[in-house]
Amino acid sequence: MTGASSGIGRAIAEACAAEGAEVLLTHRASPERAHAVAEAIAARGGRAEVCQADLATRDACERLVAEAAARLGRIDVWINNAGRGITRSVLDLTDEDIDEMIAVNVKSAIYGMQAAVPHFIERGEGHLINISSFLGRVPIAGFRSVYSAAKAALNSLTANLRMDLLAHPGVRVSLVMPGVVATDFARNVRGDARPPVNAGAPGASPMNPQTAEEVADRIVDVIQNPVAEVYTNPISAELARHYYADIAAFERASARAQAPGAQSEKKHDARI
Repeated sequence: MTGASSGIGRAIAEACAAEGAEVLLTHRASPERAHAVAEAIAARGGRAEVCQADLATRDACERLVAEAAARLGRIDVWINNAGRGITRSVLDLTDEDIDEMIAVNVKSAIYGMQAAVPHFIERGEGHLINISSFLGRVPIAGFRSVYSAAKAALNSLTANLRMDLLAHPGVRVSLVMPGVVATDFARNVRGDARPPVNAGAPGASPMNPQTAEEVADRIVDVIQNPVAEVYTNPISAELARHYYADIAAFERASARAQAPGAQSEKKHDARI
């Protein structure tokens, strides 16, 4: 699993290990945190391996698949979880902003798909899971701009891959879209750290933050009961319906929620 040293990735690794899975945790530059996750899993009787990998290249992903298969014997589930956000409006985006958001949120997932899926096809079975974002379906936070666009691209690529694999029914492809999740995600974005806003719509309830563990539990359920795509937050589907029913009205409501002074006084970091 990519992006496994903290946040949702850590929670997924621990939840999968608790179900008896052997997990390979990858990190780009956080060996201490990744090894801490592995040690916590081992202390509970599970098994976790740690591997450093910069997933910015296809070669690195191919080497990671080979190493995972060698260490664990086979790969049953591959989870593309690496991601990074941004706080920048569309008109203020730089080339560097765009390049990093696409590299981390799209290209690394493409490389993971291209490396892992042939392994699944050869075995006749396997499950690829891409961790996206509710913002890839409903772009309600303008300040996430190209991050939302990158996740929308990932959503489309995941659907296209799933259709490409219809001739291989043993190979499953799932898209998971968390909403607001209480992690360090907002602290580590490009640009200023900024807490999320309530994603309200006329007639809908605000999207309350989930814990990383709640998201991980939903992903474990997807592994055990594969589906094409799923929102982790119960309110997300309702919000999406409101969005597509009247996009202009929804966007006006979201813009008001993002205006200065409209944000909640509650302080927390979150992923969205």
